[in-house]
Amino acid sequence: MAVTLKEVAERAGVSRSAVSRTFTDGASVSNKMRHKVEAAADELGYSPNALASSLTTGRTKLIGLVSNNFKNPFFLRVFDLFTSGLQERGLRPLLVNLTGDQGPDESVRMLRQYSVDGVIVVSSTVPASFAGSFDKANIPVVFAFARYKDNPNANLVGIDNVAAGAFAARTLIGRGYKHIGFLGGPENAVSTSDRFQGFAAEMAAHPELRFSHAYSSEYSFAAGRAAMLGLLDRGGHAEVYFGADDVISIGALSAIESRGLQVPGDIGVLGLNDMEMAGWENINLTTIRQPIRQITNAAVDLMVSQLETPDHYPEARLFPCTLIERGTLRRPVTT
Repeated sequence: MAVTLKEVAERAGVSRSAVSRTFTDGASVSNKMRHKVEAAADELGYSPNALASSLTTGRTKLIGLVSNNFKNPFFLRVFDLFTSGLQERGLRPLLVNLTGDQGPDESVRMLRQYSVDGVIVVSSTVPASFAGSFDKANIPVVFAFARYKDNPNANLVGIDNVAAGAFAARTLIGRGYKHIGFLGGPENAVSTSDRFQGFAAEMAAHPELRFSHAYSSEYSFAAGRAAMLGLLDRGGHAEVYFGADDVISIGALSAIESRGLQVPGDIGVLGLNDMEMAGWENINLTTIRQPIRQITNAAVDLMVSQLETPDHYPEARLFPCTLIERGTLRRPVTT
């Protein structure tokens, strides 16, 4: 049988309300009383009931972690950092799979059923209309890895995907490639379109180079492999591809090697994210790193700020990317 609040009160020689206040954040209780109650709780092995506490405080400390891409291993690392980061701040993560045609209003209704105190949307493909729905429902929200220009009045943390695409193009141009390809995720995904926009703009400044592009059906290994196999089998493939995502790039590497071609000798590949798998010895993917830990930490900080200060002014925190040199690109051209 679980130890009750009444038993703790009897052991400590105090009232049940004193025990309740001791384990309620922000409640008034003297240090002497707190020490007596905590000592009694330790002796009995008592743990406060979080759900019961929420009835008193009106706060569940539940934070919805909402995403619609569970096929990309990149998000395993993201969720690992988010869940541990929230728990370290005394909050409880609730993972929500937002798939199918579920719109913003339906999503808000579902999350309200769980009585979440706030929501972190972890996606680059959730529509901008979600920001308005959460605001209307008075639910604090932070968008991570989302598109800034769609949410100018929302709390947002991530990278500038247009700048990342331009950085990728400059990297490949600097390696001396003459036919450069873009291999994106789904064409309608905002991360894909933004990275392509920056990539294409940079390539347009070099008309002497050949530029081609293609898309994968989703952000997954299988989709990246299928897209690259199609490019190889049609002939006329590029000398190098910016995969616009590590998992797509790793799928492309598999396709290239299955056709008996060498990387980077025959075809080079550049990814984006620097997920753990990219550094495995048998993959060794040269990639552009998103500072995932800084992004997740900043998103948790913004969520805590909103919970503590409801009128907190919306912020956008964008982080720069860096190149991680491994073995899937030729070396830079030296002059």
